[in-house]
Amino acid sequence: MKLHELSPAKGAKHSEKRVGRGTGSGIGKTSTRGQKGQKSRSGGGVRPGFEGGQMPLSRRLPKRGFTNIFAKEYATVNVSALAQFEDGATVDAQMLKEAGVIKKTLDGLKVLGQGEINKKLTVKAKKFTKTAEEKIAAAGGKIEVV
Repeated sequence: MKLHELSPAKGAKHSEKRVGRGTGSGIGKTSTRGQKGQKSRSGGGVRPGFEGGQMPLSRRLPKRGFTNIFAKEYATVNVSALAQFEDGATVDAQMLKEAGVIKKTLDGLKVLGQGEINKKLTVKAKKFTKTAEEKIAAAGGKIEVV
């Protein structure tokens, strides 16, 4: 079976009901909206979460937690991603951004220890995990905390 041979199960798909196409269709005139009222009007209806004037659930429940405005967000990169650079290179956040490994530098770069590395690199970053430090050092490289 190929991708172009796939099709929905029998009876799973059916044509949309076209309302308001004359009285002969059985769903003309009021077009399944009933006679009068808010929901029969164009643009009628209530906003999401509205409970008919009763205090909505979202406002009845207590607020929880907070967002720390001083929190630092680091761009993370694994040791395995550093293996693409040539031997003896100095790798920093700007170089990783140009190579397309990270999208933004944010508040700095943090190097994580997943994967393997076998090249002597000088890695400049704000933070390193213990395993990342060990793997870079074991490969003969150096780390520099910026």
